[in-house]
This record gives sequence, C-alpha cells and structure tokens, in this order.
Amino acid sequence: MILPISWIKDYVTSLETSDVEYAKKMTLIGQKVERYFKESDSITKIVTAKVISVTKHPNADNLYVCAVDIGKAEISVVTAATNLKSNHIVPVALDGAMLANGSIISKGSIRDVESMGMFCSLAELGLTQADFPECDPEGIMILPADTEIGKNISEELNLDDTIFEFEITPNRPDCMSVVGLARETAAAYDLPFSLTKPTPREILPEITDYLKVERITDNCLRYTAAVMKNVTIKPSPAWMRERLRKCGLRPINNIVDITNYIMLEYGQPMHAFDHRHVSGNTIVIRQAKETENIVTLDGICHMLDDSMMVIADSEKPTALAGIMGSEYSGIYEDTSVVIFESANFDNLSVRFSAKKLGMRTDSSALFEKGLDPNTALIALQRAIDLTHQLGAGELVGGIIDEALVTPQPKKICLEHEVINRFLGTDLSVEFMISALQSFRFEVDDLMVLVPTFRADVEGMADLAEEIARYYGYDNIPSTIMSGVSVARLTETQYFERDIKQICLSAGLYETTTLSFMSNRSLDMICLADDDALRNAVKISNPFGEETSLMRTTLLPSLMEVLARNYNVRTKAACFFELAATYIPMLENELPDERKSLTIAGYGSIDYYSLKGLCDLILDSMKIEGYEYIPMTDNNSYHPGRAARIMLDGKEIAVVGELHPKLLDNYVMRTRCYAAQLDIDLIYELRGGLTQYEELPRYPAITRDLALVCDEAVLSSSIVAILKGTASEVVESIEVFDVFRGGSVEAGKKSIAYSITLRDREGTLTDRKADEIISAMLASLAKKDIQLRS
Repeated sequence: MILPISWIKDYVTSLETSDVEYAKKMTLIGQKVERYFKESDSITKIVTAKVISVTKHPNADNLYVCAVDIGKAEISVVTAATNLKSNHIVPVALDGAMLANGSIISKGSIRDVESMGMFCSLAELGLTQADFPECDPEGIMILPADTEIGKNISEELNLDDTIFEFEITPNRPDCMSVVGLARETAAAYDLPFSLTKPTPREILPEITDYLKVERITDNCLRYTAAVMKNVTIKPSPAWMRERLRKCGLRPINNIVDITNYIMLEYGQPMHAFDHRHVSGNTIVIRQAKETENIVTLDGICHMLDDSMMVIADSEKPTALAGIMGSEYSGIYEDTSVVIFESANFDNLSVRFSAKKLGMRTDSSALFEKGLDPNTALIALQRAIDLTHQLGAGELVGGIIDEALVTPQPKKICLEHEVINRFLGTDLSVEFMISALQSFRFEVDDLMVLVPTFRADVEGMADLAEEIARYYGYDNIPSTIMSGVSVARLTETQYFERDIKQICLSAGLYETTTLSFMSNRSLDMICLADDDALRNAVKISNPFGEETSLMRTTLLPSLMEVLARNYNVRTKAACFFELAATYIPMLENELPDERKSLTIAGYGSIDYYSLKGLCDLILDSMKIEGYEYIPMTDNNSYHPGRAARIMLDGKEIAVVGELHPKLLDNYVMRTRCYAAQLDIDLIYELRGGLTQYEELPRYPAITRDLALVCDEAVLSSSIVAILKGTASEVVESIEVFDVFRGGSVEAGKKSIAYSITLRDREGTLTDRKADEIISAMLASLAKKDIQLRS
C-alpha cells in the first residue's frame, strides 16, 4: 500500500510528526513501513522562471535563445522547443540540476551562445500528461500565468509530500485503504480520528426505469448500484489526479478516477459501466456458463466455466466478478449515463477464478482477502457524493442494495486477567478498554463489540494482540514462558557442533547429502565383495535403483560431491559431512544409526594436512594415546599411503590417499584424500574438562637424535620407547627429518627427533639429561635401533 502522509492528515488532522518517527511508530504498531520517499527526491535545482524574450539562434536554424527571469537573476537558455512565447512561466533546470531520469544539467555553450540551464518538459520532471492534461506532452511544461517566479518546482507542484510504502499482512485487508491506515495512525498517536460519513441514500423506485438487478448466486454477498445521468466525462481536478499519482495510479477521467479514488480511500473496489452497453437495462450476478467467453478490458479473451462468477446483462457477461470488466464495460468520452457498482463477493470464489484465469488485479487482490460487506454501501454513497462534488453527473432516484448477508459486530467478553497472563503484563482493565476503543472497538460492560471491518478478530487472543499493539511490544518485558520447557542442546549435540566447528575453522565446506545409496555406490569405492559394509538395509519402496539402500558409509556421497566440483574445474575442494550411517540389526529391529564424520578433498590438501586435522579433532576431544597403524587391506585407499588410527585395539578412524582405481571410477585425474572418523566411538572415548597446569618454573633442555632403523619400523614405536624410558621428564618429542640413501644402508632409514626434557621439581642439569639420553639409546639398541654415526 503506497500512501502520501497528506492524505492521512485528512482524517488525523492534528498529526504532527517527522518521517522517521512516523515510520517507526507505524511499524511498531504492526503496519510495517517498507520505505518512504518524496517525488522531489529525483529532481533538484529546478525553479519556476518567466520567459522574457524568444529570439532565433544566430548560428542554428532550429534553435532559439531565450532570456529568462529566475527571480534573483536573468539568464539565457538555448532551446529547440517551439511552444515557448514571451511571458510564459516554465520550469528551468539550473547548472548542476538533476532530472527525473538521473541526468545532470551543466551550463555550456551551444553554437557559440551561452546556455545557463534547460527548460523542462513533463517527462523530465517525472510526470505525464495524465497528471497535467492541459500541458503538451512533447513540449515544455507551461505553468499558470500567476505562478510565482523563482520558486522551487517541487514546492510549486507539491512534490515534497512524503509517500510511505506499507507492507500490509493478508489478515488486515481493512488496512489496504487510506481510512484503515488513518485509523491505525490515530491509535498509534492517541489522536482523534475524524471521518465524514457519505450522505445516505434511500432505495427509491425511480432507478428501476434505468436498471434492474438480479442476484442468483450465493457467491455474491452484497450488490449495490446507482445510476448517474447527465454525466460529463472530463479530466479529474488537480487534487484528485495528484493523489492518484502519488499512490501509483494513472489518472484517466473523472468517472474512472472516482472508482480508483474510492478503492484507495475505503479499500473497496468499484466498477463503472456505460449504461448504453447494458442490454435490457438489467444486471444479473450469476455463475458463468460452460460455453461462455469474455473479452476483458485488457483485450484478452477468456474461456469461462461454471466455477466462475460473472456480472452479466440480459445477453452476455459484462465483467468477471471482482476481477475485471469486459471491453464494453468501460467509460467513453461520449458516455452520458453511468452505472456505479459496489459489491462484495465471496473471497474464495474470486481467488479461485483469478488463479484459474491467470489474472491478478488490484480488485481481486482485495476481494480475495475478504472485505467487509458493509463497506460496499458506504463506498457507493461516497462515489455519488464525489460525482456531485466534481459536477460530473446527477443521481437518478435512489440506489439498489441486494444483500445476502449483513454482518453484525461480534461480541467477545473482555477477560483482563487472562490477557495479562497471556501477554506477561500487569495492565489495568481501564487501559485495555482505552486501547480497544482507540482501534474503533466498542466496549460495553466488558463486552467487546468487534467492528465488521475487523473480520480477523475472533477471540481473546486477538483482543490481546490489539492491546499489545497499543501498549507497545517493546514495552512488554522479556520473560520465559511458564509451563513450557526451555529448549537446550543435548550433550551429544554440543559435541557434534564442536566437531563441525573445527572442520569449518580449518576451511572445509559442510555438505548434506541423501541417506540413500545403491550397490553401485559401493562398487564405485572399490569395496570388497565380502565387506561388512555391503550388508545394508533395503528400502521397500525406493525412488529408484540409485536410492534402494540405506547408506553404511558416507564416502560415496562425498566422492560424488568431489567429482561434481572437479568436473566444473574447481581447482581445489575439501568437504565434510557428519551424518548417520545405518547398520542392519536382527530381523524386525531398527538399524543401528552410527554417526560418522567423512572428510574428502583434493588440490589444497594432502595426507599430512588431513592427518593434522584428525589430530586436531582427537586432541580437542581430549583423546590421548592413539597411534597410526599402516593400512594396506582397505580397497578404497592407496596401500602404503593410508593408516588406521587405533586406541586400545579400537579403530577410531582411517585416513589416507584414495586408491587410483576409485578415482578412475569417478573420472578424477588428481590425487584425492579422505578420512573417516567413528563419531560415536570418539564420543565414548572423549576426555573430561581441560585441566590447566601452572607454567613451568624451571628451564627445559633440548636434545636432537638421529636414529637409524629398519624401513618397516614405525616412528610411533620409537616415540613410545623414548617416552617410556623417562616419561617423568620427557615434555615433547617431534620428528623433524626423515632421510634415506647416502650413508644409510639400503632397507633402512634415518629419523631425526627433537626431544624436550624438563624437570618440574628442579633444574635439570646437563649431566642428568645426558644420562637420560643414554638410557633411551640403550632401550632403542635392544630393538636394533642405533644412533646415526
């Protein structure tokens, strides 16, 4: 809903507020302001000026040089316009001015004659001839002769009015109108709301000489009509054209503009028919016939069926009820008798018809939300008043009012204690009554009468919402709801979230894939025929062969993601997924859902970086004493370039380079690495809270050892011997070099370690450190591990 603040002030006359405050206030009361702007925002430094003289350009046949009075000075303007004469008042864009299309005007010389500005047409001001019918759309805009010179054009044309754009919720169709938003404004500011009711008209027999109405469908809840004779079709007055323009509608003529004006003012769509095109002087509201069609005002022919409601005459449909009129239902320049229609239709009927026909108009958008049938009569009477006010026609007799139902105000008992408990407030009953009355509810001895335009209010909770809106949501204290358990993450959820955060912090991307797989998925990762992972839960009604099994491993899913990225030339990628795998149990038992973390990547990752990530995860979970054991019996991984992570005989994870045959299956010509961690087992083995120790008071001693051993000896076994010899003083052991060849005989390797020793009870002497190193070497010698010479 787009609305200028000046129109609101017609009904809330004492409103004084800033644009920022109004937007905030209305948003807090429930009518969200999406934005606000002024028409003048797009034009600057354009003033009214008087043309003193117009002479031919000395160096151009089609140009003119004009002397122009801008109030404070006289300037010259070169123009090609032919509709200018001396004493014309026109808008002039000065040096540095901005036009509606974003162009910036600069002074300059045109054919050796200085031009200090530019005359403006309607388009350059963001206007059309519909807004100013008296102006030439192709020429310069000529202003009235009594226009003040030197005045800002925005002020002169009233373009400084602030226009607000509201986001109205579907349950509040009453606020799709000026009157509705004015009511909300009055309540928000606690100001009087003044609305002059239209002049009531009686149902008189004279109208039947011009029009008869038959309603033969229950989808029309109310139909009102009036006939205006001696109608003169002409442009609407400036004030009406201006309001329509500011609300985003194009002025057309006085009769059509009246219907659009009322739709904006009351939120009630109306239609105007030329009486000549209503055959038999009869209007019939009925369901369409299966063989009927209608050509609407937009020139499109629509095939109808009996689910659609139409407004017809004695021969043919003249309008799609609540949507759009037919091509013959418009208003023409020679129209002299007009039928005003203001009706209320079943919202579901309008919505289904509009959807089936692929039409959504301003009218259908209102009707499908459910309008108040009582507004139909008020809108018709307002249309008659405006027609008289504009001198556009005379009413024939009275009006026609065919009503299937006349809604009455609903009654709801005001239980203030219940509302206070519901809102978590301590408001007095007097305050609640005042709040409801501000929104035009009537309260009689704690019995609330809900106005018919508020069909969304059905019970106590709705009354509580109205009171909360008036009180201010920001004034309601934040409290925990009583009787409702507080939602918290479980310990397992915290654990899994920490694992994911470690992976994300390492630069990995999380994926979520389907929990299904197929036997082909297991073939793709080179799984052995007798591998236990091939024993999977079969789905009784799968989507297809590719999703016929519940997955027992996440590796195929991650490989599909990797392959997809590789195929679109992603240079490097690394993904992880923490999800359940499904291990079959005994017959008629649910599968064991074991959580697994699978990491896979290429390009920016290698074995050591992936091993480091596994260490980071395990160390973060306070798991100690695990070791890496070479793995050669897993067909998915490269033999000799993969390892199992073991602790107390349990396999925590596997990590390594994927087998080349597996990569061929996914058509990937690059090395890929993966790790699969048993999250359930890691959760069981995790340590407790972090234990902090005081900083060491005594210095450390570092010794470097280069040890020669057989190629098959694991570094972890050497580290275990080194630590086991003097665990009380060994602070850390790090590998910093592995060497083969040269002086190291074939079949052996040299591993260099940096060993940090520290005694926390006193200073460790060099002599004591040497003794410890000697004991370490003696222990190593028993395993045929020698100090490199």
